[in-house]
Amino acid sequence: MKAAAKLLRLSWSSVHTIMARAVERGLERRDAGPIVHLGIDEKSFGKGQDYVTVLTDIDGSRVVEVAPGRTESAAEFVLQSLTDQQRRGVRAIAADMLPAYATAAAKHLPNAELVHDRFHVAKHLGEAVDKVRRAENKALIAADDDRLKGTRQIWLFSKKNLPAKHARRLKAIRQSDLKTARAWAIKEEFNWFWSYTYTESAAAFFRHWYAWGARCRLTPVVKVAKMLRRHLPNLLTYFRHRITNASSEGFNSVIQS
Repeated sequence: MKAAAKLLRLSWSSVHTIMARAVERGLERRDAGPIVHLGIDEKSFGKGQDYVTVLTDIDGSRVVEVAPGRTESAAEFVLQSLTDQQRRGVRAIAADMLPAYATAAAKHLPNAELVHDRFHVAKHLGEAVDKVRRAENKALIAADDDRLKGTRQIWLFSKKNLPAKHARRLKAIRQSDLKTARAWAIKEEFNWFWSYTYTESAAAFFRHWYAWGARCRLTPVVKVAKMLRRHLPNLLTYFRHRITNASSEGFNSVIQS
């Protein structure tokens, strides 16, 4: 706003008034029609742990409301920006596993199912792999073994998206008995969960995957596996609605800017 004020040779308050009026006009024109699929997501910004809660209309590809914080009250605020009729018409809402979002959705969206977002699931699994890598790398370096040194970025990729320049090194590590390679394999295996057509088939796959993940003796991976089992009903709702917060992530990048 400061840059715009300088460019337009206006005062800061004048620019702020113009912006506020534009937002007001936009809200007055906003369609109050039915919304079937919502996404609710947190976005960190600035320095430290500052967050906003972002509510999106997934099918309409638009931001509905934003509120400071990632609390239950923030989630209630953004959901209450919808009309009563819109809230009753929502069939599913994609969200992370924050209890605050689940509670607010259950309270204000009487006909909606909660769908845990697959990209947040991937994030949790990826973080588990990184925790295993950091602990193992520290132990290896103490033993003058640098096999994992400088590999942090490699483990962030899925197998199908791995750049060619990393393929040879990853192959060599995967053929070893390193814990990090095992953690990564468990993470990669879970990707098959989302490929199923029927809920029953996905549930059967999860049981097999969980037996591996929960018994791997890699503490960060075991914790995520148990968390996913607790939230399995809201993972399986994906197969009825097939929604994600992918569009929210795009909006979040714009909000960050």
